[in-house]
Amino acid sequence: MRVIFAGTPEFARVALEKLHSAGFDIALVLTQPDRPAGRGMKLQASAVKQWAVTHQIPVAQPRSLRLDGRYPEDAAAACVAIEAAKADVMVVAAYGLILPQWVLDAPRLGCLNIHGSILPRWRGAAPIHRAIEAGDNETGVTIMQMDAGLDTGGMLLLERLPIGPQDSTDTLHDQLAELGGRMIVDALKKTASGDLLAVPQPTEGISYAHKIDKREAALDWTQAVATLERRIRAFNPFPVACSTLNGETIKFWGAEVLPGGQPPGNTAAGEVMAAGPEGVDIAAIDGVLRIRRLQKAGGKPLDAADFLRGFEIQPGQRFSSTPVSAET
Repeated sequence: MRVIFAGTPEFARVALEKLHSAGFDIALVLTQPDRPAGRGMKLQASAVKQWAVTHQIPVAQPRSLRLDGRYPEDAAAACVAIEAAKADVMVVAAYGLILPQWVLDAPRLGCLNIHGSILPRWRGAAPIHRAIEAGDNETGVTIMQMDAGLDTGGMLLLERLPIGPQDSTDTLHDQLAELGGRMIVDALKKTASGDLLAVPQPTEGISYAHKIDKREAALDWTQAVATLERRIRAFNPFPVACSTLNGETIKFWGAEVLPGGQPPGNTAAGEVMAAGPEGVDIAAIDGVLRIRRLQKAGGKPLDAADFLRGFEIQPGQRFSSTPVSAET
């Protein structure tokens, strides 16, 4: 079976590697254009492109696939490449571009999407983040037959995965990437033999995982302590939850809710209750959050004991919820 693969980040790279290892003929890879990254803001190829180039697989990087859109020359070149690939199916995973109808119709068997949620819950761009942030007990991967809607196509395969109390987007991402890679191999094998039927998504339980905005990183200490803890896990490794102390932004990489840690009635939200080797205890509106791993500007993430050796934090100081710029 000849496959066109469309994807960009590490989540997609895992699936591409699994398909290649399973013996599928990857005729073409579509991925986002190179983007500036790192402190030097040098152009960097996506994880998918890097893998494809290493394995000598043709790569196309259109800025758009809409023939009547802003970059018609990109879409036209992609159209030529897609037609020349003569693929049986296109596999899509975290690609980042909307597929117009001509793309959906191009492969003989259409386009299959690897989506990191239990559809129809958390359709959209950030299903892993939003599931953790909402306090969901489980997530999963859905292999879907794509249509023109936003993650609305029929479901071909679905597997569930529990969300543990310590899971972050970082840890859950890796588990879901492995699961998605295994499932898409299974899906293509069953599709080739005609053993897979698309089931319509339920009409109830629909929710949307909107794209993560960097400005969401700033913690609001007037929120419930359980909400703050989930946001820290949801925003690890991006955009990383943060708060401001004495004008300096501190990023939070790990935290826990202290049991029975109700602060005194006169304690202000965001006030430091204690700071020591085990963590920095900060008052929320209904409890105390212990920050176990922190990072200051220009530094690296450190456990609390190491962080406090180079950055003094005292009880009575107060973290504020200074908004984060979208450009930061």
